[in-house]
Amino acid sequence: MKQVQKILFPIDLSENFETLIPWVSTFVNKFDATLYVLFVTQDLKTISFIPHVSLDQLQQESIKAAEQKMAAARQEFFRDFKKLETRVAVGKPAEKILEVAKQEGVDLIIMGTHGRRGLEAKIFGSVFLKVSRDADVPVLSISKA
Repeated sequence: MKQVQKILFPIDLSENFETLIPWVSTFVNKFDATLYVLFVTQDLKTISFIPHVSLDQLQQESIKAAEQKMAAARQEFFRDFKKLETRVAVGKPAEKILEVAKQEGVDLIIMGTHGRRGLEAKIFGSVFLKVSRDADVPVLSISKA
């Protein structure tokens, strides 16, 4: 049987990610794995024009807010995980998920999906599809639809 020692669970702090935690917990407990929880906040420097605002200051405030939300999520939803690492990254979600997976040497990525189709999927893109297409490790999808 393949040993799964590290599992990456990217979350969107504005969505109902907590409904997926029982599934994630099953895999973490089955393999006695370390769970890496990742939230990716948008790089505001990619926005072409924001009037009268320092982008650096706004970016720092965004990162600080994300870190506070992650700390709260860690306490509320992940307190029972013995081996837990949390990360906040800045950039494009799919790219950062793949980057962290490679850096940390994860063996499995577990992601929630929205089940978007058609035009909605074209407009919003699919982080899951990009990650599953380009990941070097298995990617497990759990539908939040």
